[in-house]
Amino acid sequence: MRTMSFGQGGPQWGPSGNGNAPDWAALAEESEARARKKRWLLIGGAVVATLAVGSAVAWGIVSANKDSEAGNKPADQLPSTADIPSEDRTPGPSFAETSAPPPLDPNDFIDSAEKDKAPLSADTLFPGTTLTMSGRVYQKGATSRTTDCSSVAQKGLAAVLKKNDCTQVIRATYYKGGTAVTVGVAVFDTKAQAARAKEEYEDGTIVSLPGSGVPTFCRTTVCRTTARAFGRYAYFTNGGLTNGTDATKKDTALFTLGDDLQEFTFQQIYRRGQVQASAAATAG
Repeated sequence: MRTMSFGQGGPQWGPSGNGNAPDWAALAEESEARARKKRWLLIGGAVVATLAVGSAVAWGIVSANKDSEAGNKPADQLPSTADIPSEDRTPGPSFAETSAPPPLDPNDFIDSAEKDKAPLSADTLFPGTTLTMSGRVYQKGATSRTTDCSSVAQKGLAAVLKKNDCTQVIRATYYKGGTAVTVGVAVFDTKAQAARAKEEYEDGTIVSLPGSGVPTFCRTTVCRTTARAFGRYAYFTNGGLTNGTDATKKDTALFTLGDDLQEFTFQQIYRRGQVQASAAATAG
């Protein structure tokens, strides 16, 4: 009998011991074999898919690590500080530069009567009852003040004071032991007038001022005289011995007293300028 077939690749039935009955055992084994094959195909596909996902995850981690490593560059490859944007670019408040004004010059106040307005008298120039210079103590004698400048000057000095418009002369006498010195401060309106008076002075001197424990001195005897100018002031000294004898260069105590009195007068005039400059700076 001719074998029958139900299509290419389908189950094939052939003759058996039961005649035309199908071979059920063979068919069962064949069906089981196909089922096992299908299961293996499914398992294999799942494994492949799992491996593919694992590879993708692993690749993503490696890529992330590479990106992180790319960000951690050595210091010499990083941008400079100037290239890095700051967190806050808002400019802060700006302030105009200021500087303290220069201190006022004391000389400006003692150079002319326009600014030299502080009280001026024998007490302001020569305060107290004694004078101490470098440990040396002198007693203060009589003091005086006059607007008739020529009346307290001798010979050529009287004419010089009048010519340069002297406004007043303040005198004070200091003494120690047998020596005494009178200083006469001639006051002018300007520094130029005081300077001319000092330069034009050639002879004569300030009249000595006795009193307050000091006898008359330096009227008919040889005495030491000096002349200086500072600001609008010219000051002259006349010093000698109180016993009526002539002074000589050997009388060192007289020279020291005269020099100390000149220095003290200079300091007092300059102090006037300092006080007035300080007061003007504070008021301004």
